Amino acid sequence: MKTPSTQTRHLLNRFSCGTTPGLVAEQAAAGGSASWFERQLRPLQIPDGAAAEMRAWYPNLSQSPQELWAAVKSGQTTITNVSLDLARWTMLQRTYSKRQLLEVMTGFWSDFLHIPSTDAGSWPYRGRYDAMIRANALGSFEALLVAAVTHPAMGGYLDNARSTRVKLNENLGRELLELYSVGLEGNYSESEVVDSARMLTGYRVDLFKTWKASYRTEDHYTGPLRILGFSSANTDLDGRSETVRYIKYLVHHQSTAARVAQRLCARLVSDQPSAAIVNAVAQSFRASGTDIKATLRTLVEHPDFAGSVAAKVRTPVEDVVATYRVLGLQAHQPQAASDFGNAIVFLSNCMGERPFEWPRPDGPPDFADAHTSASRMLASWTAHNSLSGGYTPKSGVTYRAAESWMPLLPASVEEIIDHVARRVLARALTLSLRNAVAVRMQMSLGTRINSFSAIGPIRTAAMLAALLDSPQHMTR
Repeated sequence: MKTPSTQTRHLLNRFSCGTTPGLVAEQAAAGGSASWFERQLRPLQIPDGAAAEMRAWYPNLSQSPQELWAAVKSGQTTITNVSLDLARWTMLQRTYSKRQLLEVMTGFWSDFLHIPSTDAGSWPYRGRYDAMIRANALGSFEALLVAAVTHPAMGGYLDNARSTRVKLNENLGRELLELYSVGLEGNYSESEVVDSARMLTGYRVDLFKTWKASYRTEDHYTGPLRILGFSSANTDLDGRSETVRYIKYLVHHQSTAARVAQRLCARLVSDQPSAAIVNAVAQSFRASGTDIKATLRTLVEHPDFAGSVAAKVRTPVEDVVATYRVLGLQAHQPQAASDFGNAIVFLSNCMGERPFEWPRPDGPPDFADAHTSASRMLASWTAHNSLSGGYTPKSGVTYRAAESWMPLLPASVEEIIDHVARRVLARALTLSLRNAVAVRMQMSLGTRINSFSAIGPIRTAAMLAALLDSPQHMTR
């Protein structure tokens, strides 16, 4: 495999769920990393049938909220299992999808507009909410935020589904301002939070009964409203058009551009991005009418992006997905609880994270200090060892044969390590890291290997685990 340049690997690491030899070949066939990036911005043009078919492995994901509620009441499934199925399929998508940039951005917006998948008021709609985010992840933030704020899942989670003109709940009105648009820097007042909540009244869900979503004009507050320069006479009982106008106003607010840019740069550049790149991305966000593709292009073209190689620590979910990808694990439709397709979330959960289970609306942390504790690192190293040796999970998955990692023999241990490292880490190793891997293998770099039996599967697993434990794999 031809080792990609540092900048090619950097782009692939940031806009995929893990660089693999296949991904390196894919970007080369596209005409280079820039062409690959542009193609990934048009995901519907990329065939992705194999990954999409895996969704059918989890029938809960195709059921309506009413069907899910009936299944839970009858004991056919549980809310926990519905949540787990969404997490399982999500991790499979990130592992096997050809639309890697779409998966990265779907994950970003899912965190930005976070709803815990086990939330009592929203869980039957959580799968549909995920589909909505994926459909809008590379469109405009304007369309995405309107769809998210008015979605039954959001209404159920932040209590707008039961908020009325008579019995107002401020949760969604507040979080729309604080988390999803202008942020605390918007300097809104408590009275503006109340008006924000009043503007959103009317969107209802018949919680814990029929789970039917509707808009009830009799529940919508009417009367003049003012929020951060937005004003509305709000005289119509059907306030949906004014609600959309209000959300769009917030979307195009200068403080919203700054907040979205800060979050994008913190995810895709570094934990503490410079004001220069944040301002450039915010300006592009506003100038493009909140077009996500244009905003990402500006981010990638900024010199700070090129200068942020390996500046991001992989979260537990990113770690295990990248590991599944680079080890070439082949999943099969799960038949038992211990099969890979069902146990796929177990390893990241051991590290402290599972998709969609952060308990607060601010979304899971995305900075190194949150993911570099001793317990997390030990859990990662345990997972790498288990997967490198094919020790667990054992069923519902095909592991790559240990011998297939070898170069043409005979070769020295040093040559073997370098050959494997180019496939696992997409780079050549420093001498110190080669030495560290050799120590893990309990072999000397200069030892000549004439046949695979001289290394065997156990030392091959030790070599793979050592490479996966390295900072080169633990960062992206």
